[in-house]
Formats: sequence, C-alpha cells, structure tokens
Amino acid sequence: MSGLATRCELELPAWVGGFVERWGAPLDSPRAGMRLAIALATQNIEHDSGGPFAAVVLDEAARRVVAVGVNQVTASGLSIAHAEIVALSLAQQRLGDWNLAREARLTLVTTCEPCAMCFGALPWSGVRRLVCGARQEDAEAAGFDEGDKPADWVASLVARGIEVERDVLRTETRALFGAYRRLGGEIYNVGADGAGDS
Repeated sequence: MSGLATRCELELPAWVGGFVERWGAPLDSPRAGMRLAIALATQNIEHDSGGPFAAVVLDEAARRVVAVGVNQVTASGLSIAHAEIVALSLAQQRLGDWNLAREARLTLVTTCEPCAMCFGALPWSGVRRLVCGARQEDAEAAGFDEGDKPADWVASLVARGIEVERDVLRTETRALFGAYRRLGGEIYNVGADGAGDS
C-alpha cells in the first residue's frame, strides 16, 4: 500500500434514487416513514448492496424525505457506513449545514435502535426526533455487535432535546435480520482478537 488516502466517500447504491422517487405512499406518520425504511432495507438485502439496515431523514411537517441511507459497511469497506450515518451525512450535504436543527424539525427513522456509534452521532446531527424499529438485542441476536452505550440511552437523548419512539413495526424490522441471513449476508463483527466474524 502506498500513498496517503485523502478522500472518503459515502455513496448510495444506484437503485436507491429511483426507488425513493417511485415511493407513492404518504409520509405522514412514524409508521409511514418506517415502511419506507423497511422497504429500503429489503431492497438493500435483495440487491446484495449492503446490510439489513436503513434510515430515513424526514421533514414530518412538510411530509417529505430529506435523505435516506442504507447500510454500506460491506459494500464500501467502511465500518462507519451505517444507514444512520449515511442518511444524516446526506441530509447535511443536501441542506448545506452540519446542524440539521437550523433547517427544520427533522426526524430520523431507522429500522433498528442506534448502535454505540450512531447513538453518539445523534446529538451533533441536529435531528429532533428518533423513531426506531428493531431493538439492539434483535440485532445482537442476529450476530451484529452494537457496541456499548448507556443503559439509559433514551433518557440521555431526551435530555438533549431529542424525542425517542421505539418498537415501531418491530416485528417487521426484526424480520430483516432473518432475510439477510437466509441470503448469506455477511455478519460483520470484529471480535476481541481483532479478527472479523462472519
């Protein structure tokens, strides 16, 4: 390996843009946003373009999608390319501001509760609401390492002005892990010895 890397890109798979444009269902509730996130995660699995997670940044008042993200860890070779990080980064890029709170009261809808990394990113993103489907234990039961975060993580976000709603369509979001495993998806998980499990 030679030369210093000077650029890092997070890019959605080619199928995502058209899929979201064709999405005809109204985005007038957390459940409606979660249905889009589930559909994105399902497509991500079926296209073999990443892991079984998806996220949507919504402007609920305007009923519009600001940005979406699908898990790109294996596709990009970047451990940070979780669906939430991708969606938040693309929302910030689209709006031209690292602080999403300056634009509108935005909601992050995600098919699973945030891992330790995504939890840490939420307060700095500017989103004012978090809507989650599957729980951390659901992802961990499938073999994913969600990292360490405070037991009272919900209260921590609420104290920072971020509303949290959990278990929205949990059964449907939890089923994404089974679909991913059935198709032979890689369970990326760095063990204590530094070796990746799959």
